[in-house]
Amino acid sequence: MELFNILSKIRKKVHEEDIMKKWYLSYDGNQTGPMDINEAAKQARINPSGHAWSEGMAEWLPISKVNELTNPNPLNDETLAPPPLEGIYKKGSGGTSHIVDYKINGAEMQFVEIQLDPGESIVAEAGSMMYKDSSIHMESIFGDGSAKDDEGGLFGKVLGAGKRMISGESLFTTLFTNEGSNITHVAFAAPYPGNIIPISLPDVGGTLICQKDAFLCAAKGVEIGIHIKKKILTALFGGEGFIMQKLEGDGMVFLHAGGTIIKKEIKRGEVLHVDTGCLVCMDSTVDFDLEKAGNIKTSIFGGEGLFFAKLSGEGTVWLQSLPFSRLAGRVLANARTGKGEGSVLGGFGGSLGSLIGGDSD
Repeated sequence: MELFNILSKIRKKVHEEDIMKKWYLSYDGNQTGPMDINEAAKQARINPSGHAWSEGMAEWLPISKVNELTNPNPLNDETLAPPPLEGIYKKGSGGTSHIVDYKINGAEMQFVEIQLDPGESIVAEAGSMMYKDSSIHMESIFGDGSAKDDEGGLFGKVLGAGKRMISGESLFTTLFTNEGSNITHVAFAAPYPGNIIPISLPDVGGTLICQKDAFLCAAKGVEIGIHIKKKILTALFGGEGFIMQKLEGDGMVFLHAGGTIIKKEIKRGEVLHVDTGCLVCMDSTVDFDLEKAGNIKTSIFGGEGLFFAKLSGEGTVWLQSLPFSRLAGRVLANARTGKGEGSVLGGFGGSLGSLIGGDSD
């Protein structure tokens, strides 16, 4: 009898611990949760093709291999957040654009791996490929390979390439196409340390404005154009230059930025001041202008330049903590100091050199 009571207490204790568990499910990289075992089991019965995780599990597992979901016991809530969805591909958006699956690898120095079904393609900046399967055909093309380029024939391709040249990019992009009969993979990495930002264009109204060197790759069908600032002051001193890139379509795009990335929502009536070099991209509904940073003394010795980027309107902006121009400037300054050029006059000249644009390009 005593043994029976002990076993009952043990079962009760285990049951109470199970009740505290939270469950998370993932379908095509879209995570839901936390939820109790009853809700998780209900969803698992409706769609058993996903993955599941709960406290005590080392990694995400296919639902079919999780006994608690295939043979559930009544449980409940509350526990830790799940680990990252590493190893699970997220499904990108697409309509006229190709729908590509992807996963982001790494932490501070990331790269993106794209999974291509037979016939699918992705377009990337020349020289950004890290590795690819042998059945993926690689071709340098004019423009961006979008439907608009194809419809325009040779003129459309030349026009698309011309837009890229005006924005300071190469005339060519590289098209990667899965010409095999199986699923294949290709990965892209940026030329300096930073993070990858995956953005579904339908989520931002079909249009995204980004600095000219932020674009890494996109699903075939996305149009890579130019965005010209209308105000001459912003054009001349905006740090990002007169021209930014405009990405349009209904597919996935992947941008690269330095340091830590932050996503900020600007509400109607709000104004955000940003170092011009720290702006990565923004919704087309966000207004980008300039505002004076302070007096001449502050501009010369404060290191922030004459102007801030003034962001207003309504929409989302993505910011980077370490623009490449800032990193390169520090490296160059240290290199000069190492050559004996780090005098007071040299430092003052450096301040004057960065007077207009601060840390911007």
